[in-house]
Amino acid sequence: MTLRLFCSLYGRNEQHLRLCCSFEEHENRHCYVEKMLRRRFTSVFPSLIRAASTPRFPPQLHYASPYAASFNHRCDSASQKTRKGRGIGSGKGKTAGRGHKGQKARGTYKFGFEGGQTPLRRRLPKRGFKNSFSLTFQPVGLGKIAKLINAGKIDSSELITMKTLKDRGAIGKQIEDGVRLMGRGAEQIEWPIHLEVSRVTVRAKAAVEAAGGTVRRVYYNKLGLRALLKPEWFEKKGRLLPKAARPPPKLKEKVDSIGRLPAPRKPIPFTAEEKEAMPAAA
Repeated sequence: MTLRLFCSLYGRNEQHLRLCCSFEEHENRHCYVEKMLRRRFTSVFPSLIRAASTPRFPPQLHYASPYAASFNHRCDSASQKTRKGRGIGSGKGKTAGRGHKGQKARGTYKFGFEGGQTPLRRRLPKRGFKNSFSLTFQPVGLGKIAKLINAGKIDSSELITMKTLKDRGAIGKQIEDGVRLMGRGAEQIEWPIHLEVSRVTVRAKAAVEAAGGTVRRVYYNKLGLRALLKPEWFEKKGRLLPKAARPPPKLKEKVDSIGRLPAPRKPIPFTAEEKEAMPAAA
Protein backbone atom coordinates (compact mmCIF):
# COMPACT_ATOMS: atom_id res chain seq x y z
CA MET A 1 0.00 0.00 0.00
CA THR A 2 2.81 2.34 0.89
CA LEU A 3 4.70 1.50 -2.28
CA ARG A 4 1.57 2.04 -4.37
CA LEU A 5 0.97 5.48 -2.81
CA PHE A 6 4.60 6.42 -3.40
CA CYS A 7 4.37 5.45 -7.07
CA SER A 8 1.15 7.44 -7.56
CA LEU A 9 2.66 10.57 -6.01
CA TYR A 10 5.99 10.43 -7.82
CA GLY A 11 4.68 9.11 -11.12
CA ARG A 12 6.67 5.88 -10.87
CA ASN A 13 5.56 2.47 -12.09
CA GLU A 14 5.34 -0.02 -9.23
CA GLN A 15 6.31 -3.01 -11.40
CA HIS A 16 9.23 -1.10 -12.87
CA LEU A 17 10.45 -0.17 -9.40
CA ARG A 18 10.34 -3.81 -8.29
CA LEU A 19 12.22 -4.99 -11.34
CA CYS A 20 14.96 -2.41 -11.03
CA CYS A 21 15.50 -2.84 -7.35
CA SER A 22 15.79 -6.29 -5.83
CA PHE A 23 14.84 -6.86 -2.25
CA GLU A 24 18.45 -7.81 -1.31
CA GLU A 25 19.84 -4.52 -2.58
CA HIS A 26 17.10 -2.48 -0.99
CA GLU A 27 16.16 -4.31 2.15
CA ASN A 28 15.24 -0.95 3.71
CA ARG A 29 12.97 -0.15 0.82
CA HIS A 30 9.91 0.43 2.97
CA CYS A 31 11.80 2.80 5.24
CA TYR A 32 13.00 4.72 2.22
CA VAL A 33 9.48 4.98 0.80
CA GLU A 34 8.03 6.15 4.13
CA LYS A 35 10.73 8.79 4.42
CA MET A 36 10.01 10.11 0.91
CA LEU A 37 6.26 10.12 1.59
CA ARG A 38 6.79 12.08 4.77
CA ARG A 39 8.65 14.78 2.81
CA ARG A 40 6.07 14.77 0.06
CA PHE A 41 3.09 15.20 2.39
CA THR A 42 4.71 18.10 4.25
CA SER A 43 4.98 20.03 0.96
CA VAL A 44 1.63 18.88 -0.48
CA PHE A 45 -0.68 19.63 2.47
CA PRO A 46 -0.13 23.44 2.57
CA SER A 47 -0.85 23.70 -1.16
CA LEU A 48 -3.98 21.56 -0.72
CA ILE A 49 -5.19 23.85 2.07
CA ARG A 50 -4.60 26.94 -0.04
CA ALA A 51 -6.39 25.40 -3.02
CA ALA A 52 -9.39 24.50 -0.87
CA SER A 53 -9.66 28.02 0.58
CA THR A 54 -9.59 29.79 -2.79
CA PRO A 55 -12.66 29.78 -5.11
CA ARG A 56 -12.64 27.43 -8.09
CA PHE A 57 -14.10 29.87 -10.60
CA PRO A 58 -12.21 32.64 -12.44
CA PRO A 59 -11.82 36.02 -10.74
CA GLN A 60 -14.04 37.80 -13.25
CA LEU A 61 -16.97 35.67 -12.08
CA HIS A 62 -16.55 36.51 -8.42
CA TYR A 63 -19.72 37.67 -6.74
CA ALA A 64 -19.64 41.38 -5.88
CA SER A 65 -22.25 42.58 -3.44
CA PRO A 66 -24.14 45.72 -4.56
CA TYR A 67 -24.04 46.96 -1.00
CA ALA A 68 -20.25 46.71 -0.70
CA ALA A 69 -19.77 50.38 -1.61
CA SER A 70 -22.14 51.50 1.14
CA PHE A 71 -19.79 50.14 3.80
CA ASN A 72 -17.03 52.46 2.68
CA HIS A 73 -16.92 55.88 4.27
CA ARG A 74 -16.39 57.55 0.92
CA CYS A 75 -17.56 56.31 -2.44
CA ASP A 76 -14.95 56.50 -5.18
CA SER A 77 -17.47 57.49 -7.85
CA ALA A 78 -18.41 60.79 -6.16
CA SER A 79 -15.89 63.43 -5.15
CA GLN A 80 -16.47 65.48 -2.05
CA LYS A 81 -17.07 69.20 -2.18
CA THR A 82 -14.00 71.36 -1.72
CA ARG A 83 -14.11 73.06 1.68
CA LYS A 84 -12.47 76.46 1.43
CA GLY A 85 -11.05 78.48 4.28
CA ARG A 86 -10.44 75.51 6.58
CA GLY A 87 -6.70 75.74 7.22
CA ILE A 88 -3.53 75.78 5.17
CA GLY A 89 -3.24 72.01 5.19
CA SER A 90 -6.14 71.68 2.75
CA GLY A 91 -4.53 73.90 0.11
CA LYS A 92 -7.62 76.10 0.02
CA GLY A 93 -7.25 77.85 3.36
CA LYS A 94 -6.66 81.48 4.30
CA THR A 95 -7.41 83.23 0.97
CA ALA A 96 -9.40 80.20 -0.30
CA GLY A 97 -7.79 80.30 -3.74
CA ARG A 98 -8.64 83.95 -4.40
CA GLY A 99 -5.18 85.39 -3.93
CA HIS A 100 -4.22 88.60 -2.11
CA LYS A 101 -6.34 91.75 -2.28
CA GLY A 102 -7.95 93.17 -5.36
CA GLN A 103 -11.46 93.38 -6.70
CA LYS A 104 -11.70 89.66 -7.50
CA ALA A 105 -10.48 88.69 -4.05
CA ARG A 106 -13.13 90.81 -2.37
CA GLY A 107 -15.92 89.70 -4.69
CA THR A 108 -17.53 93.11 -5.15
CA TYR A 109 -17.37 93.44 -8.95
CA LYS A 110 -20.59 93.58 -10.95
CA PHE A 111 -21.67 90.69 -13.12
CA GLY A 112 -20.75 91.45 -16.73
CA PHE A 113 -18.13 94.03 -15.76
CA GLU A 114 -15.19 93.92 -18.16
CA GLY A 115 -12.70 96.20 -16.46
CA GLY A 116 -14.08 99.48 -17.73
CA GLN A 117 -14.45 98.73 -21.42
CA THR A 118 -17.87 98.68 -23.05
CA PRO A 119 -19.49 95.39 -21.99
CA LEU A 120 -20.84 92.90 -24.50
CA ARG A 121 -24.47 93.64 -23.73
CA ARG A 122 -23.93 97.25 -24.89
CA ARG A 123 -21.70 96.44 -27.85
CA LEU A 124 -24.39 94.33 -29.55
CA PRO A 125 -27.13 96.22 -31.44
CA LYS A 126 -30.80 96.02 -30.58
CA ARG A 127 -33.13 94.06 -32.82
CA GLY A 128 -36.92 94.43 -32.86
CA PHE A 129 -39.21 95.04 -29.92
CA LYS A 130 -41.94 93.34 -27.90
CA ASN A 131 -45.39 94.88 -27.92
CA SER A 132 -46.72 94.79 -24.37
CA PHE A 133 -50.26 95.54 -25.61
CA SER A 134 -50.50 92.64 -28.07
CA LEU A 135 -53.28 90.08 -27.59
CA THR A 136 -53.14 86.38 -28.44
CA PHE A 137 -56.39 84.67 -29.45
CA GLN A 138 -56.88 80.95 -29.98
CA PRO A 139 -58.50 80.29 -33.40
CA VAL A 140 -61.47 78.01 -33.96
CA GLY A 141 -63.15 77.30 -37.30
CA LEU A 142 -66.83 77.05 -38.08
CA GLY A 143 -66.26 73.59 -39.55
CA LYS A 144 -65.13 72.19 -36.20
CA ILE A 145 -68.16 73.70 -34.47
CA ALA A 146 -70.45 72.17 -37.12
CA LYS A 147 -68.90 68.72 -36.55
CA LEU A 148 -69.49 68.96 -32.80
CA ILE A 149 -73.08 70.02 -33.40
CA ASN A 150 -73.66 67.07 -35.74
CA ALA A 151 -72.09 64.73 -33.16
CA GLY A 152 -74.51 65.99 -30.51
CA LYS A 153 -71.83 67.48 -28.26
CA ILE A 154 -73.05 71.06 -28.70
CA ASP A 155 -76.69 72.17 -28.61
CA SER A 156 -77.26 74.66 -31.41
CA SER A 157 -80.40 76.02 -29.76
CA GLU A 158 -78.39 77.40 -26.82
CA LEU A 159 -75.78 80.15 -26.72
CA ILE A 160 -72.27 78.91 -27.62
CA THR A 161 -69.71 80.65 -25.43
CA MET A 162 -65.98 80.24 -25.07
CA LYS A 163 -66.59 77.99 -22.06
CA THR A 164 -68.79 75.75 -24.21
CA LEU A 165 -66.04 75.46 -26.84
CA LYS A 166 -63.45 74.65 -24.18
CA ASP A 167 -65.58 72.05 -22.39
CA ARG A 168 -66.49 70.28 -25.66
CA GLY A 169 -62.89 70.15 -26.90
CA ALA A 170 -63.22 72.60 -29.79
CA ILE A 171 -60.28 74.61 -28.44
CA GLY A 172 -57.35 73.82 -26.20
CA LYS A 173 -56.95 74.63 -22.53
CA GLN A 174 -54.30 77.32 -23.00
CA ILE A 175 -56.51 80.33 -23.76
CA GLU A 176 -54.48 83.49 -23.21
CA ASP A 177 -56.69 86.43 -24.22
CA GLY A 178 -59.74 84.82 -25.80
CA VAL A 179 -61.01 83.03 -28.92
CA ARG A 180 -61.08 84.17 -32.53
CA LEU A 181 -63.82 82.70 -34.76
CA MET A 182 -62.47 81.80 -38.20
CA GLY A 183 -64.32 81.12 -41.46
CA ARG A 184 -62.84 77.66 -42.14
CA GLY A 185 -65.69 75.27 -42.99
CA ALA A 186 -68.28 78.06 -43.26
CA GLU A 187 -70.20 76.09 -45.90
CA GLN A 188 -71.09 73.47 -43.25
CA ILE A 189 -73.21 75.94 -41.23
CA GLU A 190 -76.80 75.33 -42.40
CA TRP A 191 -78.75 76.27 -39.27
CA PRO A 192 -78.83 79.38 -37.05
CA ILE A 193 -76.34 79.44 -34.19
CA HIS A 194 -75.55 82.12 -31.63
CA LEU A 195 -71.98 82.65 -30.44
CA GLU A 196 -70.06 84.90 -28.04
CA VAL A 197 -66.33 85.11 -28.77
CA SER A 198 -63.54 87.66 -28.44
CA ARG A 199 -62.92 88.28 -32.14
CA VAL A 200 -64.53 87.18 -35.42
CA THR A 201 -63.43 87.40 -39.04
CA VAL A 202 -65.54 88.98 -41.78
CA ARG A 203 -66.10 85.66 -43.55
CA ALA A 204 -67.20 83.87 -40.39
CA LYS A 205 -69.58 86.67 -39.38
CA ALA A 206 -71.17 86.74 -42.83
CA ALA A 207 -71.62 82.93 -42.87
CA VAL A 208 -73.29 82.84 -39.44
CA GLU A 209 -75.63 85.77 -40.23
CA ALA A 210 -76.52 84.25 -43.59
CA ALA A 211 -77.74 81.12 -41.76
CA GLY A 212 -79.86 83.26 -39.41
CA GLY A 213 -77.54 83.32 -36.39
CA THR A 214 -75.62 85.98 -34.52
CA VAL A 215 -72.04 86.53 -33.38
CA ARG A 216 -71.27 88.91 -30.51
CA ARG A 217 -67.77 90.08 -29.64
CA VAL A 218 -67.47 90.28 -25.88
CA TYR A 219 -64.66 91.62 -23.70
CA TYR A 220 -63.10 89.75 -20.78
CA ASN A 221 -59.95 90.74 -18.95
CA LYS A 222 -57.56 88.12 -17.54
CA LEU A 223 -59.49 87.67 -14.31
CA GLY A 224 -62.86 87.67 -16.05
CA LEU A 225 -61.70 85.07 -18.56
CA ARG A 226 -60.61 82.80 -15.70
CA ALA A 227 -63.99 83.29 -13.99
CA LEU A 228 -65.71 82.35 -17.26
CA LEU A 229 -63.64 79.23 -18.01
CA LYS A 230 -62.91 78.00 -14.46
CA PRO A 231 -65.61 79.19 -12.04
CA GLU A 232 -64.85 76.21 -9.79
CA TRP A 233 -61.43 77.75 -9.02
CA PHE A 234 -63.08 80.69 -7.22
CA GLU A 235 -65.43 78.34 -5.40
CA LYS A 236 -62.50 76.22 -4.22
CA LYS A 237 -60.68 79.31 -2.93
CA GLY A 238 -63.81 80.57 -1.19
CA ARG A 239 -64.01 83.71 -3.35
CA LEU A 240 -66.87 85.40 -5.14
CA LEU A 241 -66.92 85.72 -8.90
CA PRO A 242 -65.55 89.11 -10.00
CA LYS A 243 -67.63 91.68 -11.77
CA ALA A 244 -67.27 91.98 -15.51
CA ALA A 245 -64.63 94.56 -16.43
CA ARG A 246 -65.20 97.32 -18.95
CA PRO A 247 -62.94 97.39 -22.02
CA PRO A 248 -60.23 100.08 -22.25
CA PRO A 249 -60.94 103.04 -24.56
CA LYS A 250 -58.72 101.68 -27.34
CA LEU A 251 -60.66 98.40 -27.49
CA LYS A 252 -64.18 99.79 -27.38
CA GLU A 253 -64.44 99.80 -31.18
CA LYS A 254 -63.34 96.14 -31.39
CA VAL A 255 -65.98 94.70 -29.06
CA ASP A 256 -69.76 94.75 -29.01
CA SER A 257 -70.44 94.40 -25.29
CA ILE A 258 -69.00 93.51 -21.91
CA GLY A 259 -68.74 89.83 -21.10
CA ARG A 260 -71.24 88.37 -18.64
CA LEU A 261 -70.43 86.32 -15.55
CA PRO A 262 -71.16 83.53 -14.86
CA ALA A 263 -71.29 81.98 -18.34
CA PRO A 264 -74.58 82.98 -20.00
CA ARG A 265 -76.91 80.53 -21.72
CA LYS A 266 -79.14 82.85 -23.75
CA PRO A 267 -77.94 85.36 -26.33
CA ILE A 268 -78.59 89.08 -26.18
CA PRO A 269 -80.31 90.27 -29.36
CA PHE A 270 -78.76 93.21 -31.16
CA THR A 271 -80.78 96.42 -31.15
CA ALA A 272 -81.28 98.55 -34.24
CA GLU A 273 -78.87 101.16 -32.92
CA GLU A 274 -76.19 98.55 -32.27
CA LYS A 275 -76.58 97.17 -35.77
CA GLU A 276 -76.15 100.63 -37.29
CA ALA A 277 -73.17 101.50 -35.09
CA MET A 278 -71.58 98.08 -35.53
CA PRO A 279 -68.11 98.50 -37.08
CA ALA A 280 -66.47 96.08 -39.47
CA ALA A 281 -65.52 92.76 -37.91
CA ALA A 282 -61.89 92.45 -36.80
